[in-house]
Amino acid sequence: MQPADIARLVSPGDPRVSPDGRRIALVVTRVDLEADRYRSGIWIADGDGTPRPLTGGDGDANPRWSPDGTRLAFTRSTPGPEAKHRLMVLPVDGPGEPVVLAERSEAIGELAWAPDGSALAFTSREARPDAPPFTVHGTPDPTKLPRRIDRLFPKLDGEGWIIDRPRAVFVVPADTPGAPRLVAHHRFDIGGPAWSPDGRILAVSTVRDEPDADLTLTDALHLIDLEPSASEVLRPLTRSTDVAFSRPAFSPDGTRIAAIAEDVALVPSFGQMAVIAVDGGEVTTLTGGLDRQAAPFVGGRPPVWWGDELLFAVEEHGTQPLYSVPADGSREPTEVLGGTRAIVGYDEAGGTLAVLTTTPTRRPELAVVRDGRETVLSSFSAAFHRDLPGAEPEHLRVPSSGGGEIDAWLLRPTSSVLADTDGRLPLLLSVHGGPMTQYPTAWFDEFAMWAGAGYAVLWCNPHGSTGDTEAALRSIRTPEAPEHPGTGWGGVDAADVLAALDSALAHDSTLDPARVGVLGGSYGGFMTTWLVGHSDRFAAACSERAANNLLSLEWGGSDAAGFFRFELGVDHLARPDVYRRHSPTSYVADIHTPLLILHADNDLRCPPEQADQLYLALRLLGRDVEYWRFPDEGHELSRSGSPQRRVQRAEIILDFFGRWLAP
Repeated sequence: MQPADIARLVSPGDPRVSPDGRRIALVVTRVDLEADRYRSGIWIADGDGTPRPLTGGDGDANPRWSPDGTRLAFTRSTPGPEAKHRLMVLPVDGPGEPVVLAERSEAIGELAWAPDGSALAFTSREARPDAPPFTVHGTPDPTKLPRRIDRLFPKLDGEGWIIDRPRAVFVVPADTPGAPRLVAHHRFDIGGPAWSPDGRILAVSTVRDEPDADLTLTDALHLIDLEPSASEVLRPLTRSTDVAFSRPAFSPDGTRIAAIAEDVALVPSFGQMAVIAVDGGEVTTLTGGLDRQAAPFVGGRPPVWWGDELLFAVEEHGTQPLYSVPADGSREPTEVLGGTRAIVGYDEAGGTLAVLTTTPTRRPELAVVRDGRETVLSSFSAAFHRDLPGAEPEHLRVPSSGGGEIDAWLLRPTSSVLADTDGRLPLLLSVHGGPMTQYPTAWFDEFAMWAGAGYAVLWCNPHGSTGDTEAALRSIRTPEAPEHPGTGWGGVDAADVLAALDSALAHDSTLDPARVGVLGGSYGGFMTTWLVGHSDRFAAACSERAANNLLSLEWGGSDAAGFFRFELGVDHLARPDVYRRHSPTSYVADIHTPLLILHADNDLRCPPEQADQLYLALRLLGRDVEYWRFPDEGHELSRSGSPQRRVQRAEIILDFFGRWLAP
């Protein structure tokens, strides 16, 4: 694979099964490199047949079946500065054109049908109801008004300023176009509308509107009574200040709500499956004994009611299987569908389980499971893999100084162009972001490109990753944390990354220890900068969208400023020395490795000043440093940035390592 082959990627997503289990709708996204954009449409698979296109739009997403299965709701977005976002309904069983039910300048998402099919609920950003009534020369002009900041977390990467346009809940009739009715709105984002079976209530998640609520941002479940006579718009159901609830889903009988629960009194924590009684709010946690992340970063969605059980995905040593658990907690969770793969999308209805699965050598494809038999329906990437076959990585179990073993994978190159005269190969060591995520057993475009250019590629899930126990996840909290103290960032996690490198070099004598590069983005960028500040064993490094100065991030540089105190376990106001000690910029004088710095101008998670500080210091020290900035892009450049810039980024990385690691 070469960088330009990004244009050939086809990505299925968001599978949804019709109520009778006969059909599956999904989103299929293609890369249009010439137009520098992504084009997505709704596809449908009938029975066990091959999926076919259903809509001709190039910005369609969020397919949702009507309760009787005769109609499909979806969203359609047009790009550009005058972007429009529409909510559409299309008859599936007979002739008819899509009907536009609503049109907004803000994105529409989280569609949910009323049980009788008469209406749809959705979320979209809306100007705050308590916005100050300022005018400019007597005429309201939002572009010239000052923005009042009255809480933490006022902005979000990829969205910009959200403090004056929180996400609200709307309801619109499903039969005829009409103005959507705003049913819930306040100063915090509202998410996950789910209808009660009788159609009288919506369950949502949002922060309770209380003084100082922004200091914890604990999402609670709320009920919206849709009767016009309701006296309270958002009625709190859960009241814990230590557990956050999200992604609600009503039980078929309407007596319970399943949701994802996360302990926010001690961060990081795993997402758990929980059931909440509608009458009284009593909470039953169902997956605490599993000791695994039950809310994966990739493919996350609300719990699926599967009869009297809940269906959910789990992160397990790189794999991502499906589990189920009885909603009454009568037994422990059990695996439903596993294997050495990642299930990155799933849905169930009418006895049909639809899954999107990917392996280290295969991009995601759609499969169905009926009566215990799994059948692959799609072949979106068959031509891609035929032309660009990939090798199977070798799974390594590496002893850790933090106890036990970690998972690592070694991919040998598909080309020997960079092998030296005695056949030894350069190696690229990649570190994932997060750190609260994992490298899954999935196909990854970057690894395919690096291997296609002649590099061996190594990656691992060190302590601090998900996929193992909660204790391992929390092991990189700082030593000063009063609860569950650990080594801090750059402790056992850095030792694990180096242990994986040592293990790979000892395991495969064809790898050249003198030509090892390291790279990563976000927390992976932190680790890259940290490692080259503490070791001279790397021939070159690429630090991308990195967290280089934790103190300046927590002082307000990041859109997540105020959150690091939970993750690290100490407050930066009381202990700024801890933040400095765990910041790679504190060790910049010890960096002698040639370094490539990549960053995006609109990154709000790790803003450009993080890269600027690193570049400035290295330039003043006269070190080998190369710095590239990408305009109009945010933190997600490498995954969902403009196609042309994704290609440019990959070419820059390959050019850099080619100069420093080539024989």
